[in-house]
Amino acid sequence: MKTNTREIKSFFYSQYFSDGLRMSTGILLPSLLSIYFNHFDIGLTLSLGALCICTIDTPGPVMHKRNAMAIGNLFLFAVAVITGFARLNVYTLGLEVTLFSFLFSMFTVYGNRAASVGTSALLVMIFMMDKAVKPDEVVGYSVIILLGGIWYMLFALVFFGIRPYRAAQQILGENIADIADFLRLKAAFYMPDTDIDENYKKLVSQQIKVSQHQDAVREILFKSRVMVKESTSASRILLLTFVDLVDMFEQIMATHYDYTHIREKYKDTGVLGEIAIVLQHMAEEVDNISFMVISNTRNKFKGDFVEELEHLKSRIDTIGKNDQATSTLALKKILINLRDLNDRIKSIYRYYNSKYSETLMGGTYDNEYAKFVTHQDYAAHIFFDNFSFSSTAFKHALRVALVCLIGFIMGKTVANGHHSYWILLTIIVILKPGFSLSKQRNYQRLIGTVIGGIAGIVILRFIPNKDTQFILLIVLMIGTYSFTRLNYVVSVLFMTPYVLILFKFLGVGLLVREREIDTVIGSTIALIASYLIFPSWEFDQIQDILKDVIYANLNYLVKIAESITGIDVGVIEYKLARKDVFVKSANLSASFERMTSEPKRKQKKVKDIHKFVVLNHILSSYIATVASTIGGKKNYQNQAEELKLIKRSIAVLNDSSEKLGGEVIDFKTGKTAASLSTPQSTQQDDILLKEQLGFINKISVDIARVTEKILSD
Repeated sequence: MKTNTREIKSFFYSQYFSDGLRMSTGILLPSLLSIYFNHFDIGLTLSLGALCICTIDTPGPVMHKRNAMAIGNLFLFAVAVITGFARLNVYTLGLEVTLFSFLFSMFTVYGNRAASVGTSALLVMIFMMDKAVKPDEVVGYSVIILLGGIWYMLFALVFFGIRPYRAAQQILGENIADIADFLRLKAAFYMPDTDIDENYKKLVSQQIKVSQHQDAVREILFKSRVMVKESTSASRILLLTFVDLVDMFEQIMATHYDYTHIREKYKDTGVLGEIAIVLQHMAEEVDNISFMVISNTRNKFKGDFVEELEHLKSRIDTIGKNDQATSTLALKKILINLRDLNDRIKSIYRYYNSKYSETLMGGTYDNEYAKFVTHQDYAAHIFFDNFSFSSTAFKHALRVALVCLIGFIMGKTVANGHHSYWILLTIIVILKPGFSLSKQRNYQRLIGTVIGGIAGIVILRFIPNKDTQFILLIVLMIGTYSFTRLNYVVSVLFMTPYVLILFKFLGVGLLVREREIDTVIGSTIALIASYLIFPSWEFDQIQDILKDVIYANLNYLVKIAESITGIDVGVIEYKLARKDVFVKSANLSASFERMTSEPKRKQKKVKDIHKFVVLNHILSSYIATVASTIGGKKNYQNQAEELKLIKRSIAVLNDSSEKLGGEVIDFKTGKTAASLSTPQSTQQDDILLKEQLGFINKISVDIARVTEKILSD
C-alpha cells in the first residue's frame, strides 16, 4: 500500500503531470479569458495557436525550447496564411498537403526538437483546412493564431523562469527510479528460481530506459546556462548527484558474474539469496532518493547497510572456513561492490544535507561537461544531403507525403463527416520513421479512441450538468497531455472524451461515430503504408548499430588496457568512453526490441542478434567490473599474462569491427610496470582479474562468431 501511495505521489510530482498542467493551462486560459470578455471566437483561435506550439514544449534546456518555439511561431503564421488561401481550391490544397507533409517531415534529420517544430506546422495546416475564413480575413485570422503561439511560448518561459531547477529535479528523479528498477533486476539473478535468459531480456529493456533518461538529464543539466555557468548550491547538488548516479550505475553493472556458474557453485550455501535481499533493500533506498529528488524534500539516510554487509561478510568467511576447496573470491568481490554501492548511496544523501551542501565547491564546468552532450548541427547541407533513398528520413518524408495525399483524397471523397481532417491528424500522429513505432502507435490510437469514445458517450448521456462536464473537460485535458509521453493509450483514452465534450460545448453535437470512423480510416491507411511504401526495417540498419556498439566497447576496453599498462588515462576520457558504451548498447537493445514487433519474415537473424545483445551486455558489464577492480589504484602492477589476454580481446574486437565496416584501434602499450611480489590479498585480486580478462576474451570470441553469422547470407 505504501509503495502504491508513493507511486501516485511520484506521478503528481513528476515532469509528466507538470507538463500536462502547464500545457492545459496554456491552451485553456485564452479561451476562458475570452469568454469573460465576450470574445469566445478570438479566444478559441488563440487556443488553437497555443495547442500547435505546445507540441514543441518537450523536455530539454529552456534556451532550446525558446528557440524552437520562436521558429515554430514563424512557421505557424506562414503555414496558416498559405493554407488559408490554398483551401479556396481543392487542387492547390492537395498540392500544399503533399509538399508540406514532405518538407516538415524531413525536419527529423535535425533531431527530435526540430521534428516537433515540423509537427506543429503540420497541425496548423490540418486545423486550417476546414476553416471557413474569407480571403480578406486570412491574414488577420493567422495573426491571432500567431498571437496564441506567442502567448504559449511566453507563458512556458515564465513558468520555467519561476522554478528553473524543477525540470532537472524531475527528470533526474525519474532516472534514479529507473536505476532502482535496474538494481532489482540484478538482484533477481541471485535468486535460484529466476530464469536467467528471461531476466536478461528484462535487464536489457530496462537499460534502454536508464540510458534514455540519462541522455535527457545530460542535456538539461549540461546545456542549461543556469546549471553549468551560474554556480549555485541547487545546481551543484543536481550536477554532483548525476555524476555519482552514473558512477553508481557503472557499479551496478560491475556486479556481474557468470550467474549460472555461481549458482551451481554456491547453491547449497544460501548466501546468494542473502545477496539478493541486500540488493533489493538497496534498490528500495535508491527509490527513496528518487522520491526525495522528485518531490524536492530532504531526508536523512536511515538505511545504512553496514550491519547487513557485516553479516554477509561473516557468512562468506564461514563458507571459506567450512569448505576450503571452494573459493569465495567471487563472493568477496561482490561484497566489495555492495560496500561501494552503499558508499555512493550515502554520498548522494549527503548532498541533500543542508550543512553539507553549503560546503560544496563552486565553479564553472561548461567546457568539461560540454563533451558529454551531443550537439546538433543545423547546417542546410544536412537537409539536402539526405535527399537519397539511402536516408531513412527521406523515405519517411516521402511516405508521409504520399499517405497524407491519399488521406486528403479519402477525406474529400469517402468520409461523410465535417471533421474529416481527423484522417490526416491520425496519419501525422501514427506514421513514424520505423515500422514498429508506427504499428505500436496505430494499435494504441485505435484502442484509446474506442474506449475513450465509450467513456465520452457515458459522460455526455449520464452527466448532463454543464459545470460538471466542464470540470471533467479540464481533468481529461490534463490527463491527455500528462500521459502523451508516459502512456500513449491512456493519453488517447483521455483525449477522445475531452474532444467530444469540447465539441458539445461548441454546439457541434455528439461526434463519436464520425471520430471513430475517421480514426479507423487514417489508421488503416497508415498501417498499409508502413508495409508497402518505402518500409524501413530494423535489419537494414542493424549493421551500423552493431558496428557502433563494438567500437564503443573496444574503446572502453582500450582505456582500461592503457591504465593497466601505465598510460595515464584522464577521468573525463574514461567517463566519455563509458558513456558511449551505455548509449550505444541502449541503441542496440532498442533496435532489437523494435525488430521483434516487425513481421516475422522481416526478422532476419533475430536469434543471432538477440544473442549479440546479451553478449554485448555481458561484455560491457565485465569491462566495468575490471574497471572497478583497477580503479583508483596508482601504479597498478600488471602481469604479462593479463596483458596478453587483454591484447587478444582487443585484436578480436578490432577484427569484428573491421568486418562490420567500422574503425579499429591500434593499441600500443605504455611503460609496463614490473611484476612485484605482492601480499596474498593482491595475489587473489590478480587471480580474479585474470579470470575476468579471460572471460572478456571468451565473450569477445563469441561476439566475433555471432557477428559472422549475422553478416553471412
